[in-house]
Amino acid sequence: MAKILIVDDEEKIRAVIREYAQFNKYETEEAGDGMEAVNKCLTGDFDLIIMDIMMPRLDGYTACKEIRKEKDIPVIMLSARGEEYDKLFGFELGIDDYVTKPFSPKELMARCAAVLARKKSGGVTKQPAELVSGGLVVNTESRTVTVDGVKAELTLKEYELLTYLMQNKNIALSRDRLLQDIWGYDFFGDDRTIDTHIKNLRSRIGDYRDKISTVRGVGYKFED
Repeated sequence: MAKILIVDDEEKIRAVIREYAQFNKYETEEAGDGMEAVNKCLTGDFDLIIMDIMMPRLDGYTACKEIRKEKDIPVIMLSARGEEYDKLFGFELGIDDYVTKPFSPKELMARCAAVLARKKSGGVTKQPAELVSGGLVVNTESRTVTVDGVKAELTLKEYELLTYLMQNKNIALSRDRLLQDIWGYDFFGDDRTIDTHIKNLRSRIGDYRDKISTVRGVGYKFED
């Protein structure tokens, strides 16, 4: 049974999420602010975190960064703010999904299921231990990326995206396919999610950024 940490300073919202999560056979635990969430994650194990952004003591973004220093737990962000900047900032931190309030509890549970399924499967299809293109090397066992021998600091989603592109090199991949195969769903996705991750990924692989080309009207392709 997957264990979900529900983090929100509004008790009523936590209660609604808890009710639906338990109905879907998830074990739940709650935190009323970011500081409490960090402490719970440091002392316990969770399969997924549902985290509000605007909270007292410690906001969701900062709490997420602190948790990620110690544990790689998938995060779904909740926020009453639906501006593009907030979403892009969250994805740059490496969150797995972003849900705007007011939200449908059923849709939130569907997103939880997709994130947990992706975590269970490892996110990408198992391939040879190393994917190499010149000085760009992805080690799928240690889940590390090096650029000309120097380790590149990628978020989980950036790593999965680069790995998937290299596994399917020279094939034009649509944004819908990338959302489906990496994020684990197709109808909840937003094209800007892919575009933002591609932009960030290109900046992290330096001189090899041009290997990820844009295919107009389709999506992206890793050229080797």
